[in-house]
Amino acid sequence: MTRHEQEGFRKGARTLYITDLDGTLLDSTGHVTETSKHLLNRAIADGALVSVATARTPATISTLLKGIDISLPMVVMTGAALWDMKKNRYYDVRFHRPETARKLLDIYIEENLPTFIYSLGEDHIIHIYHLGPMDELARQFMEERDKSPFKIFHVGADGSSDTLPPLDRVLLFLTMQPTEAARRVYERVCEAGDCRPIFYHDSYGDEIAELEVFAADASKAVGVREVAKIAGADSVVAFGDNMNDLPMLRAADHSVCVANAVEEVKATAAETIGPNTDDSVARYILNHTEKS
Repeated sequence: MTRHEQEGFRKGARTLYITDLDGTLLDSTGHVTETSKHLLNRAIADGALVSVATARTPATISTLLKGIDISLPMVVMTGAALWDMKKNRYYDVRFHRPETARKLLDIYIEENLPTFIYSLGEDHIIHIYHLGPMDELARQFMEERDKSPFKIFHVGADGSSDTLPPLDRVLLFLTMQPTEAARRVYERVCEAGDCRPIFYHDSYGDEIAELEVFAADASKAVGVREVAKIAGADSVVAFGDNMNDLPMLRAADHSVCVANAVEEVKATAAETIGPNTDDSVARYILNHTEKS
């Protein structure tokens, strides 16, 4: 889609504005500023359709977005599900196929690579298990999230789970391990197929890689299309800053990145606005709502 075609969203279309959180809507401290909350609530009160698409789970979203009047479902866990903040319920959940989950488990066991396994219970709570011994990084990760009403960790004193989740309820395999070990499993997972693996370095430095493995049909782009359908929107404006935002940005009618976005995202986006530290996304949404 050309930039000229993307600009069609300005001509009176019923537009969904959907934004990534970290590095995009959130500031450098990982929070939504009071200014952004005020601007977004003004836009929503004026009729703007606003939602978010994030790798995060409701455990942190519920706190970060407290005070913002978002009524639409949100794309969570990089598109593995939609979540309704008002009702505390999940929709359009993208589970691994049971045979794929079994195949992935076998790979992790054969390669002796510890991993968290996220599943969704009938109670609309995320149940998290751990395969293999738990190192200090994984234990810290768990302890930072263990008190949430949205998650339950099923992990024994030695760091491993006595049981594993039902294979038809698995959402995500999440690994934070030394780069080469994680890369080896990533390559095997890619060969196995029928899933969507993401391999990257984030806040843990170059020595530790993160490997996330979702169902094949789970992505921000798929989730955004579903939210747009629910909202009755005929146009989508998407905001992002990082690599996992690219599918969403490419699928949007108009793609916007913040000034602090990585170069690949800047090359893809139709428009670049100010940095995440300047309430740029909220200002953009309110400005375009007032113009429509």
